Amino acid sequence: MPDSVRERRRRADALSSRTPDSPDLLARILDTPHLERAVPRLQPEVLHRVIQHCGLEACSDLVALATPAQLSAVFDLDLWSSRRPGLQEQFDADRFGVWLEVLAQSGADVAANRLAAIDAALVIAALAKDMRVIDPAAGVGDGSGCDVGGYRLVPRRGQLSDTLVEVLAALEKEHHKYFHRVMRGCRKLSNSAPEVDGLDNLLADDEQALFDLASDRELRREKQGFLSSPQAAAFLQMSRQPHPDRECMPLGNPVAAAYFRSIEWNAPPPAAPDDSAPGAAGVVDEGAEFAVLAVLTDAGVLTQQPYALLTGATEDAPRFSHLRRHLECVRDRDHSAASLRGEELLFLANAIVAGSSVQARPFTVQEASDGAAAVCNLGLQNWPETLTDDFLVGHDLVHVFQAGWRILHRDVCLFAAERLIAVLRDLRCDDRVIQADLNKLRIELTRHWRLGEPWRSREALDAIAMLDMPAWLALAGLLAEFPVMHAGITASGPSRPRSISASAFEFISDKSQITTVEDFLRSLPDALSR
Repeated sequence: MPDSVRERRRRADALSSRTPDSPDLLARILDTPHLERAVPRLQPEVLHRVIQHCGLEACSDLVALATPAQLSAVFDLDLWSSRRPGLQEQFDADRFGVWLEVLAQSGADVAANRLAAIDAALVIAALAKDMRVIDPAAGVGDGSGCDVGGYRLVPRRGQLSDTLVEVLAALEKEHHKYFHRVMRGCRKLSNSAPEVDGLDNLLADDEQALFDLASDRELRREKQGFLSSPQAAAFLQMSRQPHPDRECMPLGNPVAAAYFRSIEWNAPPPAAPDDSAPGAAGVVDEGAEFAVLAVLTDAGVLTQQPYALLTGATEDAPRFSHLRRHLECVRDRDHSAASLRGEELLFLANAIVAGSSVQARPFTVQEASDGAAAVCNLGLQNWPETLTDDFLVGHDLVHVFQAGWRILHRDVCLFAAERLIAVLRDLRCDDRVIQADLNKLRIELTRHWRLGEPWRSREALDAIAMLDMPAWLALAGLLAEFPVMHAGITASGPSRPRSISASAFEFISDKSQITTVEDFLRSLPDALSR
């Protein structure tokens, strides 16, 4: 890839991921009255968004106010990641090391108290990545490391941090049983691998520990309404498949069915009241929590839930008009059905966040909400039967989404790939390097188009950037696992701008937008041959 194209792409990705001023936001949060009462009331997801936005190291004061239950839930969110949406998330032991440093900023004894309330299996898996634990009497090792509580800690890489040693010493002093449980677990994972005899294919102890840890986390998150990345990717992939008898009619989806069977619909119980506090304490707590949430909403860190977004007033009233009309009818006629439609929108937004990407980066919460609504609106508009306004009283939004998702994949993504392949067959460039890149793009795109995954050719698509930057941005948006309409589609003509923000895109929710995409693709030969 030419350096100029790589640099353009890096700048475009950077522009699309900018966030508001984090230090200013954190200062506003810390200035909130009664913050010590507000933080323990925050949902773990809210606390995690603040940490993501401001940086973990900067949030030590907030973390110090969080409850053990909050920290455990935040760990489920923050200590797991994948290389890209749709892949299985992996445990990040290095990230746990950062958390340990942040917790220890309030003192090693405070960090030890926090760890003692966390699942020991998680602590064992994290520490075993950095150190081996052996009995000093065993006479094993080269004398490196240090002794804590009757165990020798030997670093696996580099040196053991002073913070880790201090926290473990405090843990041994204040939480003796928990400390020995952790050390015995690390010692088990420190043993050498068993001799390979070819008679079994069992996981090694450390691999089994991580597998069990991931399984326990997945079960917890399923009950809370989360989808794993593989589940979300499977749902989205299956939703692209046509009905064997009726092209526009969606199939039932086992991933969605299993999700709604396993989820626990009961809301979390309210925090236990403090009997020793005066009667006004509850009001103060609620007021403090509301103040923090207001700051986060004002900064754009938090957004309204998808259902609330669709039923409220917006500056762009025609957006998602079909979905709005049907949801308003459901809300007026059947409150139970309205609640279910709201939960279905949340499921769809979860699936988009966990299993897809936009412009080769993860979705934000707001983008996932808008994307789910846009696809549902497209599905309603293109439903194979005439719909009455009360259609969603008796029909779920998952099937509606699948109908729109299928159209988005077929009429936008695959159609754009097919059209670009045809253009590339006839396109000729005097520059031999660029022509070679165009030939490579045509070959790769043809292969992935036949497999139904044109977005796998994203790297090769950079050849288009050397010919026309707006066209490249537009095509990158269309040839994606979640196709979007970039501003480059309408930036045509001799006076079109040469620089367009990568974040200037909108979700496709209407037939008229698909018509605009088709017009752009018809003009593509002229744009690329200038």
